[in-house]
Amino acid sequence: MSAHPSFLSPSLLAGDHARLADGAAMVAELGIGWLHLDIMDGHFVPNLSFGPETLAALRRHGSQLFFDTHLMLSEPHRYLEAFAKAGASRISIHIEPDYDHAAALARIVELGCHAGIVLNPDTPASAVEPFLASVDLVLVMTVQPGFGGQSFRKDMLPKIAAVDALRRERKLAFRLEVDGGIDLVTAAECRAAGADTFVAGTSFFKATDRPAFAAAIARL
Repeated sequence: MSAHPSFLSPSLLAGDHARLADGAAMVAELGIGWLHLDIMDGHFVPNLSFGPETLAALRRHGSQLFFDTHLMLSEPHRYLEAFAKAGASRISIHIEPDYDHAAALARIVELGCHAGIVLNPDTPASAVEPFLASVDLVLVMTVQPGFGGQSFRKDMLPKIAAVDALRRERKLAFRLEVDGGIDLVTAAECRAAGADTFVAGTSFFKATDRPAFAAAIARL
């Protein structure tokens, strides 16, 4: 099990898109420090979501949450400045597109943000190995990204364990995040495999008792 305490990062994608600021405020009122923002370009993934202006608008509405910003973009390196300026706290980028990953991660840090690297389900853990010392978070997708509400892929558990093993071998302290089909049952399975940070969208926003949901994640 990870040395990090369990942490919840609710995904605003699953909230009411006409009331995004209210969704962010609700997360803050529950004492949850992070908000996960799924940025989709309709190219790298088959859907469109938010742009930098959404983050900026949430900041203008007073949100002081840690914006855990996940760029599902074919060319993420082109948008780092825009998201940093808009208020991103962490910018996580995918390993799969062809660009200078090392330079992009370095630029994220230069811009004053935390840096993360992301793996799609079909991408092996070894793909991010060269960048583990350059990030403070590795995100293992437990569904194929692009749409909310998908079923958790149990076959991702060995990959989570493999990333955790690399973290232990290298004595690194990055967080190990999972995203996709995460509820209280699958979060516990991921925690046992080494994950410590849980993106929950549908399961959190549709929970009948959100404080209890958040408390249950914290106890994992």
